[in-house]
Amino acid sequence: MRSIDHFIGGGSHSSGERQAEVFNPCEGQVQATVRLGTASDLQKAIDAAKAAQPAWAATNPQRRARVMFRYKELIEQNMDELAQILSSEHGKVLADSKGDIQRGLEVIEYTCGIPQALKGEYTQGAGPGIDVYSLRQPLGIGAGITPFNFPAMIPMWMFGMAIACGNAFILKPSERDPTVPVRLAELMKEAGLPDGILNVVHGDKEMVDAILDHPDIAGISFVGSSDIAQYIYSRGTANGKRVQAFGGAKNHGIVMPDADLDQVVTDLTGAAFGSAGERCMALPVVVPVGEETADRLREKLIPAIQALRVGVSTDPDAHYGPVVTRAHKEKVEGYIQMCIDEGAELVVDGRGFTLQGNEDGFFVGPTFFDHVTTEMRSYQEEIFGPVLQMVRAADFEEAVRLPSEHDYGNGVAIFTRNGHAAREFVSRVNVGMVGVNVPIPVPVSYHSFGGWKRSGFGDIGQYGQEGLRFWTKTKVVTQRWPDGGVGDAANAFVIPTMG
Repeated sequence: MRSIDHFIGGGSHSSGERQAEVFNPCEGQVQATVRLGTASDLQKAIDAAKAAQPAWAATNPQRRARVMFRYKELIEQNMDELAQILSSEHGKVLADSKGDIQRGLEVIEYTCGIPQALKGEYTQGAGPGIDVYSLRQPLGIGAGITPFNFPAMIPMWMFGMAIACGNAFILKPSERDPTVPVRLAELMKEAGLPDGILNVVHGDKEMVDAILDHPDIAGISFVGSSDIAQYIYSRGTANGKRVQAFGGAKNHGIVMPDADLDQVVTDLTGAAFGSAGERCMALPVVVPVGEETADRLREKLIPAIQALRVGVSTDPDAHYGPVVTRAHKEKVEGYIQMCIDEGAELVVDGRGFTLQGNEDGFFVGPTFFDHVTTEMRSYQEEIFGPVLQMVRAADFEEAVRLPSEHDYGNGVAIFTRNGHAAREFVSRVNVGMVGVNVPIPVPVSYHSFGGWKRSGFGDIGQYGQEGLRFWTKTKVVTQRWPDGGVGDAANAFVIPTMG
C-alpha cells in the first residue's frame, strides 16, 4: 500500500501514526494512505520556513520570478503525469484534470511578472524637502487550506502568489487527493526554490486548528464549505491573522427569452455536470424567464442530459467521472430524494447508476429537476453533485432577485442577446462574479477570484492584484534629508502638515 508523506524542508517527512485512506473513485477501492499530521509536524514545517524565508524575501524579485518561469516549464513538461495522478484520486476525466492544472498554471504565469507588480509608489516634493514613497513587503509565513475538487489549481493560486511576493508557505491540502499537491512541491524544488519555502503537511481538523492557532503564521487562505470557511475566518482573525476564506455556492444561470437555446444547452450541461458537479463555480440552478422559455429549454435539455456519457476518468469519450467518495455519493443521492420529497418534479433520475466493470465506483448519473421553488431546502443548500434544478422566473425582476437574495453569492450567469438586459443585470445582481453568455465566469489570472455573502469571508480576493495585496503588507515612508538649516522650534509641537 502506497503511503503519502508530508513534504517539509525540501524532502519527505513520515512522522505521524494516524492515517486516512485515499480511494480510486472509479473503482471504489483504497489505493493509498496519507499521514494525518499533528502540531509537532506543523512545527517542523514552521521551523523550516522560518529558517529559509528571510533569505528568500531578500532575494530580488527578478530572481524570484526566474524560479516561477522555470516552474511553469516543469508543470508543462509534466502535465500528463500530473493529470493522471489527479484523475486517479479525484475521479474527474483527464481533459478536465488538465484544465484544473492549466488554470493554476495561469496564476504561475502571472507571478512571472512579479517585479512589475510589486513596485510601490513615489511622490517627490510632497512637502518642503519631503518625499513620500510606499513599498510592499512579505508577511513572512503564509498557509493555505485547500479542497479536494481542485487539488492543483487552488494550491497554485495560493502558493504561487505568496511565494513570488517573498513569503514562505505551508500547504494543507485535502486528504482525499493529496498526491498532486506533494508533486507540485517537488517540482517547485526542482525549479530552484530553496528548501523550506514551500512545505506540504497533511491532516484533518487537528492540523487545521494548529495552523489557525500558530503565532508564526501571518496569513491564511482557505477554500471549502461555507460553514468551515466561517469557522476558519472567525478563529484565524481572532488570533490576529489575515484570513481570506471562500465557501460554497449555488450559482444561477438566467436564461432570457431571446437567448440562443442551443448554445445555452451546451453551456448548461457542461457547467452543471462537468467534474460531476464538484465545482464551486458549477451552474446547478437554471432560471428561464417566462413559461414559454422554460418549456422550450426543458424540451432541449432532456435529450442533451440523457445523452451525457458517464465513465472512468481515462475514457476519452466520457463527459464526467465519479464523485470523490462513497460518502459523497450517498450525500448527493440524499439531496435528490430530498428534492423529490419537497415536491419538485424529477425529470431525469441519476440514482443507481453503475458502470460495467466498475460496479463499486462512486458514480452518480446526471439528474434534472423542474418546478423547484425557493422554499425548498435542496435549492437553498449546495448539493455539489451532478444535479441541475430548474427554477422558473416570471420576469426579469424575479430573475435578478433570485440569485441576489440567495445566501450564496459566488457566481452567476445570464444568457441573452440583449445588451441592455445584460448591462442591467450585471449592475444590479448581488453576486461577486458574473458571466454574460459565459457559464463558468472564473476570472483570468490578472483579475481576482472572490464571492460574496456566505461564499466569501474577508474582503480581499484570490490571485491578481488582490492576491498581491493579501500576501504583502504596505510600508509608507515619509523622508526628509537635513540641509543644514534648523527648523522652527515652535512648530515642532504642531502636527506636521504639507501645506
